[in-house]
Amino acid sequence: MSLPARFASLHGLFCSLAEKLASPLLLAVRLYWGWQFAQTGWGKLQHQSRIVEFFTSLNIPFPALSAHFVSGLEFFGGILLALGLFSRPISLLLTGSMFVAYWTADHEALASIFSAPEKFYGADPYPFFFAALLILVFGPGLFSLDALIARRYHPYMHTARWEVDATAS
Repeated sequence: MSLPARFASLHGLFCSLAEKLASPLLLAVRLYWGWQFAQTGWGKLQHQSRIVEFFTSLNIPFPALSAHFVSGLEFFGGILLALGLFSRPISLLLTGSMFVAYWTADHEALASIFSAPEKFYGADPYPFFFAALLILVFGPGLFSLDALIARRYHPYMHTARWEVDATAS
């Protein structure tokens, strides 16, 4: 076997081993950040008057309605995220919510994403935004209720497989 073929074979082996770590990583992200979302949502639900005042100070339209919506989204969305149920739709909503948090409460951090990235990734919404975006893009992984449901109803689910057919080339 030639040297390039050996490297290609080792690379393929390494990639297949690394691929097996994707679902455990996605599970860890979902469990940890789902819990964090649920905790912050619960805290907001317990202190609605303070959240409404804060949203009012940020000039968010309909502050009372927005406070209730965001609190419920974070609490129930966090639980769904941890369970891996409706992961991508919930992640889309949570990503949007965290973008709005950046836009309204940490606009300077958002505006300095390229000029001073440490402000962007140092802002409070960043880890929540990144975790929700990660699940939105990569999905919940194999260890989720979505995957369990997909095994039963595969033709109706969003479970496209990204496989390369070696015989096609």
